[in-house]
Amino acid sequence: MAASTDSENCLAHVSTEKSIPPEETLMNKVLSTLSLVFILSLPSVAQEYQQDVNFFELQVAQPVHTGDKIEVLELFWYRCPHCYALESYLNKWLKNKPDFVEFVRFPAVLNRSWAFDARVYYTFVALGLVDRLHEPYFEAIHEEKKQFRSLEQVADWVAEQGLDPQPILDTFNSFGVDSMVAHAADMSGRYETDGVPTIIIDGKYRTKVSWAGGHNELIDLMNYLAQRAQTERTN
Repeated sequence: MAASTDSENCLAHVSTEKSIPPEETLMNKVLSTLSLVFILSLPSVAQEYQQDVNFFELQVAQPVHTGDKIEVLELFWYRCPHCYALESYLNKWLKNKPDFVEFVRFPAVLNRSWAFDARVYYTFVALGLVDRLHEPYFEAIHEEKKQFRSLEQVADWVAEQGLDPQPILDTFNSFGVDSMVAHAADMSGRYETDGVPTIIIDGKYRTKVSWAGGHNELIDLMNYLAQRAQTERTN
């Protein structure tokens, strides 16, 4: 499993592992960087992604719910700037994604504080408002710097979008949303990630922006892993 320090990830916790001397840490970083540069410079490797470098296989494959299609699932958190930065790339990809792929957004619940925003997302889902409110809610947090610390604040914002806030108030703490948030918390652990955004391919492969080498590179890697997963299903 990759280290839990990732400049392109919002982490759920601060590591409590034994500290490494600064000079050893610097040397490890230099060696790791040189090794990665060398690997990526090889023609044979540049065209074939490396497992345990660019992506990892989950120890236990998780079920998917997309039928014959390959599931591409994004673990995200509304307050994560890296997730917000990835949105435009995902939206562009969605317009031209392979026909055999189905994309699933999945709010990560890696600690108690993340559950609030997962509850917001699943309230949108329950009310059929994801297409209407998902991106505006993201923008409100990162562009307008809204905090959204309470249900009432979310409801007031929904009213500002020209919608009746009462369904939000009625649904936010419903049994159905409770169940979806609990499921998200359970699956967030099963997906073996400590930060977001994380992409899970067909319940089997896990990757991130930094492992791929950038946002566009991640999109290419997603397509590669989806094709690989489809081939594995048919063999």
